[in-house]
Amino acid sequence: MTILSTLAAFIIALGVLITFHEFGHYLVARWSGVKVLRFSVGFGRPLFSKRWGKDQTEWVIAAIPLGGYVKMLDEREGKVIPEDLPRSFNQQPVSRRFAIVAAGPLANFLLAILLYWVIFILGVSGIKPILGPVVPATPAAFASFEAGETIVEIDNEPVASWQEMHWKLLTLALDKSPEVKVKTVNQKGETAQRYLDLSNVSADELDSDFIGKIGLHVYQPLIKPVIAQVIDGEAGYRAGLKEGDEIYAVNGEEIVDWKELVEVIRSSPDQPVKMEILRDNDFILITVTPDVATENGKKIGKVGIAPDVNYAELENLLVTVSYPAGIAIVKAIDKTWETTVLTFQMLGKMIVGDVSWKNISGPISIADYAGQTAQMGFVAYIGFLALISISLAVLNLLPIPVLDGGHLMYYLIEIIRGTPLSEKAMMIGQQIGMAMLFTLIIFAIYNDIHRLVAG
Repeated sequence: MTILSTLAAFIIALGVLITFHEFGHYLVARWSGVKVLRFSVGFGRPLFSKRWGKDQTEWVIAAIPLGGYVKMLDEREGKVIPEDLPRSFNQQPVSRRFAIVAAGPLANFLLAILLYWVIFILGVSGIKPILGPVVPATPAAFASFEAGETIVEIDNEPVASWQEMHWKLLTLALDKSPEVKVKTVNQKGETAQRYLDLSNVSADELDSDFIGKIGLHVYQPLIKPVIAQVIDGEAGYRAGLKEGDEIYAVNGEEIVDWKELVEVIRSSPDQPVKMEILRDNDFILITVTPDVATENGKKIGKVGIAPDVNYAELENLLVTVSYPAGIAIVKAIDKTWETTVLTFQMLGKMIVGDVSWKNISGPISIADYAGQTAQMGFVAYIGFLALISISLAVLNLLPIPVLDGGHLMYYLIEIIRGTPLSEKAMMIGQQIGMAMLFTLIIFAIYNDIHRLVAG
């Protein structure tokens, strides 16, 4: 993906999520009789502005797409003429103000349900949960998992893909489940019960490579190190590699799988690599110096060759799971609920130190994920949108002043006390909230930069 296309995918994602969020505030405000002065997607200088409707609400698309807002008539923000006082936000009973503020996060939850519903109808493509080599001295090895087994159930719930398996095990790991029952089927059709202990999984292991750290890897078919394509002008072409060459050894080390060759090449940018090759029944030695490429901020080697892949075998490893519309909506609600609970659990464990703050992603990482999923296809991209929509809803529900959750906290206090907090108390709260939000943003951006530098 180019930087331009990644940026476009990111801006479209932000536009959809922010618009839904603010439209939730807008609709409930209108239903409550509150006058809306402006609906803005983005901050800063308006790129587009138009007044519309009986109240002449100003609809704005602004230059900085990192948020949005709905500005309502409010005596605290300006003079209100007497006839408009009943339509001022601050004049509404606390129940209406609560509903208006809560409608933003609720809209994001509803958007996630809608997106997951579409996904479950179209079908979720994934890799079958077939195990590759099991890492010794890991929880998976202690549970006696074996390469070639297919995981079919976790805690008596069926799993159809590697992604479903990953999600289920991560959820159970967060709960510190002492023993997870896993049903497997081997290549002979024999079933077995494995008991996986996740209670000792550390906070630092709950990252994107969580499954690998407990010892499980997806099965990958052996791809022989035979060259099927050589790209003109690339390092391999310049060194004299040809289609049909079978690579037997690299730098004196025998290789039997294409991925072994890839690992050596990627780790050797601008460094000579000696290849022992079988060509026309003769062994020859060719030295290739991989060109330097950049991936996630890290230098890697690249020679411009491709293997002979058995695509029929690869297709047999893929699975697509879809449901009728009625079942899909139930699945979508369940998925949204499970993701929401998991997100709150992760946040809670970050606060108490059980999960590393390194898991927080900022705008750079989110933009990268947006670009990657857009390249993978429509279903992957709207799955990303659903996940970020839930994250946005959860973030906004945190009891931090300046966020929706902070306002809801004020209204709960008002309901309990019978009177609202003083302007001074809310002003102090706003300052504390700004400091907390700023700290969170700094953490997120630091993590983004660290990921780029560390690769």
